[in-house]
Amino acid sequence: ALVGRSGRAHWVTRTDGVFCGGVLVEPLLAILDPRASVRRLVADGEPVVAGQRLLELEGPAAALVAAERTALNLAMRLSGIATATAALVQVLAGTGVRLADTRKTTPGLRVLEKYAVRCGGGCNHRLGLDDAAMLKENHLAWSGGVAVAVAAVRASAPWPARLIVEAETAAEAEAAVRAGADAVLLDDFSPAALAALVPRLRGLAPSVLLEASGVRPEQLAAYAATGIDLISTSAPVTRSPWLDLSMRFDPLLA
Repeated sequence: ALVGRSGRAHWVTRTDGVFCGGVLVEPLLAILDPRASVRRLVADGEPVVAGQRLLELEGPAAALVAAERTALNLAMRLSGIATATAALVQVLAGTGVRLADTRKTTPGLRVLEKYAVRCGGGCNHRLGLDDAAMLKENHLAWSGGVAVAVAAVRASAPWPARLIVEAETAAEAEAAVRAGADAVLLDDFSPAALAALVPRLRGLAPSVLLEASGVRPEQLAAYAATGIDLISTSAPVTRSPWLDLSMRFDPLLA
């Protein structure tokens, strides 16, 4: 039905939020038909309001229709993550505490979803297992304890790597700092427990990075007041709704 036809269209958002995914449209169209073009009206990471035009498309109609659903699905998903991240980052504004993502991402979309977190004002934790050595509860349970595990990793790492220890008790956290961990992930501690623990850990190693995880979004402000550096959450990726975007078609060109 569309062979030999040209078309022109635009994207519009039906809801307020933070846009993300526009950078994917041009390379996607280039794969389908290099004659197609896109003009972005909104940069990734910018806030948008319902009814706002996001980008304009022109070219062979078959390519525009072929790209429509894939491009919109990606952008709606990523814009939802960016929007949810921005809302949480706003809660932390002025506290000096950063919001980070986790490795709970959709298979195949990790790089894109982590990009969306950055567009929303968050920062990325590890992209993969090679970014840092992280000792979690399973490592500590089977390696002989915090000090033994940290020493083993330090002795065998093929390059200088940041070493993070996940601690579920105050004793584990203090052992991690004493063993020379670069960062301690404090998992499922209450704000009151962290307020008491953080000064002790700073006393042992002033430069150690302290991160809280297992934090519900409604608790962000309470955790930010404990003196930690970082809050990690999977909520923007695992719980965010898609932003409602639509592609609208302009009259026939040829």
